[in-house]
Amino acid sequence: MPLLAMWIVWVIDWAGTLAGLVAFAHAVMQRSDAYTAADRHTKPIWLAITGGSTVAMLLFGFYGAGMIFWLAGLVASLVYLVDVRPKLIEVQRGGQNW
Repeated sequence: MPLLAMWIVWVIDWAGTLAGLVAFAHAVMQRSDAYTAADRHTKPIWLAITGGSTVAMLLFGFYGAGMIFWLAGLVASLVYLVDVRPKLIEVQRGGQNW
């Protein structure tokens, strides 16, 4: 594999892992009742999902036989960051009263 391609794979690998760490850290810092108020799974479930996805991304690389596990971990982390996190923030700020 050319050197440039190796660097690109390395950056993608660590960027995904960093996203998983950010998702897990955010899940840890949120109140437990915010998850139920946002009509999402409970806090322990999201801790398991984001923690497990981060571990999967650390164990399996973006390039190789375990790539499917890395991708599954990335998807789980991104679901939290794109769907659950904004809803939790909205609930904790009070949301919009129409």
